[in-house]
Amino acid sequence: MKVTDPIADYLTRLRNAISAGHKVVEVPASNMKKEITKILMDKGYILNYKFIEDDKQGIIKIALKYHAQTKKNAITELTRVSKPGLRDYKGANELPRVLNGLGIAILSTSKGVISNKEAATENVGGEVLCYVH
Repeated sequence: MKVTDPIADYLTRLRNAISAGHKVVEVPASNMKKEITKILMDKGYILNYKFIEDDKQGIIKIALKYHAQTKKNAITELTRVSKPGLRDYKGANELPRVLNGLGIAILSTSKGVISNKEAATENVGGEVLCYVH
């Protein structure tokens, strides 16, 4: 099956696994998805991840993070912002704030795929890929 928007497919697979209560989700790998996964790990939204190389494109295994008492996931919402038909670019002085600073926006910049907070410290703008909170 040919996917026209692989990042939206990645976010949808995560959303579906969270709503089904799965502990691990597997997604097809790409360099962009690997970078997004690393950001989610660094910011504490997922428990762990593993890149599995195979003869095709590879797989990313993501262990989802749930709170012990409430059994709620650390990720409450994943929103795709920039779409293939309508790209959303923001300059360094107009970076988005997600949930008044409690969430993150993931951007594709000239410095690589980074969060909005890192983009603000490096004073760089780019394409807003998604919001996570």
